[in-house]
Amino acid sequence: MSVPLYQAKAEFFRMLGHPVRIRVLELLQDGPMAVRDLLAAIEVEPASLSQQLAVLRRSGIVTSTRGGSTVVYELAGGDVADLMKAARRILTEMLSGRNELLAELRETEVAAR
Repeated sequence: MSVPLYQAKAEFFRMLGHPVRIRVLELLQDGPMAVRDLLAAIEVEPASLSQQLAVLRRSGIVTSTRGGSTVVYELAGGDVADLMKAARRILTEMLSGRNELLAELRETEVAAR
């Protein structure tokens, strides 16, 4: 039995639902990176990063290549980078709306005094 599209989408977004995974995807937007460079940029325990990279790899959202003792990760496709950029735009709009509301609340507070 196939999974409904809405359920597959929910599972996809759940897979993205970890700060380390999101940070890895943000970093990989600029191009492939070795695990040691990801570790330096994210500052998490190696075992934790390895676990999160495995989740991303199993999902097919990133790929890895090994060259000697170095493992390099990269985004599997450009759509992932587009998704990360869209998320940034959405968050910017949401937070901008909150700033406008906060300014409005402050103005009414001053006027009420």
